[in-house]
Order: sequence, then structure tokens, then C-alpha cells
Amino acid sequence: MIKVAIYGKGGIGKSTTTANLSAALSKKGLKVMQIGCDPKSDSVKNLCRGKKIPSVLEILRTKKLDEIKLSDLVYEGYNGVLCVEAGGPTPGIGCAGRGIITAFEKLEELKAYEIYKPDVVLYDVLGDVVCGGFAMPIRNGYADFVFIVTSGEMMALYAASNIVSAIKNFGNRGYAKYAGVILNSRNVENEVEVVQKALDEIGGKIVQVVPRDGLVQLAENRGKTVVEAYPESEMSGVYMQLAEKVLEACNV
Repeated sequence: MIKVAIYGKGGIGKSTTTANLSAALSKKGLKVMQIGCDPKSDSVKNLCRGKKIPSVLEILRTKKLDEIKLSDLVYEGYNGVLCVEAGGPTPGIGCAGRGIITAFEKLEELKAYEIYKPDVVLYDVLGDVVCGGFAMPIRNGYADFVFIVTSGEMMALYAASNIVSAIKNFGNRGYAKYAGVILNSRNVENEVEVVQKALDEIGGKIVQVVPRDGLVQLAENRGKTVVEAYPESEMSGVYMQLAEKVLEACNV
């Protein structure tokens, strides 16, 4: 089992990229689990026909602890992808990072990984702040590798720099390794060169360039990934290639 965390600034297309990556990996015959670690709880929506699944925190708030089963927390999405949303606290109350910690602890307690035996676990993590629960995948041994989704926009690259710094801090203790960035294009002028220049300073490489394509929005309007909705398209091919590059970077 390889465990991969996908970080990135909010709104950069991280969840879309992760869901398409999950779909692509599943089409390669791998058993995939995707865990959304964003309080919005919309990471796996396009793997579940546009429907939001109940989050772990929602279940914990509405059910007695001794009554909660794995089937309450883990839902099967497109092509058998196992879908989980950590969820967040009631708006204005509590810490979103703490919600991730609670969700991870509950999944471990119920032996989710031992029972489902996924080949790949993808953590979709909000990367605007790398503190508390948001740092869980890289500091507590949950993830083996970290990829960062960025564009050539200044704030996305700033967030990427912060995430790399956090990974390096925790990396000294044998935690997750930084595997590179996924460039989710925003049609910024000379975008590849801009991102490469930033990486020359902060480290890492461009693992894959994901072009801007209207099929992504069309697929999302149908509550699907591009891989599911338009499997023969060039854009689906990009995500299939991304899956190959991710596996290669993880030495699989």
C-alpha cells in the first residue's frame, strides 16, 4: 500500500485533480481510497455522481460511538474507488484541523486500511495552512509521498513554497517525502517557465502539466470525473498519464 498526500492552495483544482487521479489509478486495476481532508467535504463528489457523502465528523455527531460502522464512513464511488470525507466542525465552532485528526483516528480504530486493503490511499489536503490537522498526513506517518498542485499564479506558488518548507521540516524525522508538483494550468503567460523558476528556488520538479480544458467543467456539471465522463478524450489521457507519473515517482 502506498499513501500519497495531494496538497495545494484552496481553489487551485486540487480536488478535481485528485478525483481524476483516483479514477485513473482505478482504471489501471488498483484499489484506491480517496480521503478528503477539507472542511468543505467535496473532495469525492465527482466520484459519487455529484452527491456529497456524509463526513466522518457528521457521523460522529449524529451516531453513538459504539454504533458507528466502517460502512457509515466509507462509500464506494466510480469504478470501486473507496471514498471518505473527513469533514469539518460546525461553522464558527471548533478547529477544522482537529476534525481531520479525529477522522483519521476513527478510521484507524475501525481498521479501515486492514479491512479494505487499498493499493493506493490518496489524501486530498487543503494547503493554505500547513498546521495542526492539515499537517497530519505529512507529520504522523500517514503519507509516504507528497505532491503539490499549483499553477503559475503567485499565491499558488507561495502556498507551494510553504508546503515544501513544512515537508522538509518533518522530512528530517523520516516522514513523507516531497515528490514534486502537478501543474494545473491557468493559462498564465509562460506558465511552465514561471513554475520551473519557482521550483529552482524551492526544490522539486514538475511531474505533470495538466492543461486547461473545458471538458473538466463539463464533466463536473454531470457529477463525474473526466476519466469517467469522457474516457476517450485527450484530457482523460492526461490524467491516465498523471497516474503513471505518480506511480513512477512513488517507485511503484
